Amino acid sequence: MPLPFLTADRAFDTADDVAQPFDDRERWRRPYRPGPWRVGTAALVLLLASFVLLAAVVIALTDGLSSAAVFFGVALVVIAGALRLLRMGVWVSARGLRHVRFLVSRTTPWAQVVSVRTLQQPVRWLGLPRTVQGQALVLVRRDRNAQSVPLMTTHNADFLGRVAAFDRAADSVEAWAEEHRGR
Repeated sequence: MPLPFLTADRAFDTADDVAQPFDDRERWRRPYRPGPWRVGTAALVLLLASFVLLAAVVIALTDGLSSAAVFFGVALVVIAGALRLLRMGVWVSARGLRHVRFLVSRTTPWAQVVSVRTLQQPVRWLGLPRTVQGQALVLVRRDRNAQSVPLMTTHNADFLGRVAAFDRAADSVEAWAEEHRGR
């Protein structure tokens, strides 16, 4: 079963990649693949969900359907959380830039984007409170009094240990911003 939110366009794997190799610019796309930390965490969460589903089946066969329904509902919430974890990241289209977090998604139209640039700054390590020195792709919006919002970092679940992948993804998002910001 193809999962389109897991795959980035294969054009980024070639040596002669261009900044925007897409034909349909109206579609929301993530210009990079999810990292191994994000995919591994989602796989472990889905493994937990399979155990909860197994518990729901055992409870349904032995006890009652109402108790099994509770466990089935918990398994559905866990599966939805794993899928949301896989969708997290930065998405771009001709309409704007979308920053998808676990609970909140923010879409910024290109007209509201002042700049998208890479900065050297302290960043969170895998989203935890601990900070390390790294790079961050930051978004500066017009309506936020030039407050910069970090979109992705070299130490998040997508790019930890993959600096070259971060550079390619940051360059791609910056190229989208440069192309669409003036429209």
